[in-house]
Amino acid sequence: MEFDLCEAVQNFGKGVGNQNRYLILDELLKGSRTVTQISEKVNLSQPATSQHLRVLKTCQLVHDEKKGKEVIYSLNVPYLMQIFKELTVALQALKSSE
Repeated sequence: MEFDLCEAVQNFGKGVGNQNRYLILDELLKGSRTVTQISEKVNLSQPATSQHLRVLKTCQLVHDEKKGKEVIYSLNVPYLMQIFKELTVALQALKSSE
């Protein structure tokens, strides 16, 4: 499956375009967390946090891993790195065509 930069940027924008999701991503930059840990840090209810995490997962910005009864969330670092790599290449091509 080919990487679609336009779709990836759209997903990224949807993920960070909401203040609560941005705060969740910022918290996940510090490391993997459970829903409870995230909700406590960002001052959201667990259901609201779970809803935002579902959106972030749909946007491919986070991974989840079930460990026992808990689900651990972390950033999808490879996907984020690919977005920024592709954007860098596109911007360099644009700059060199000027």
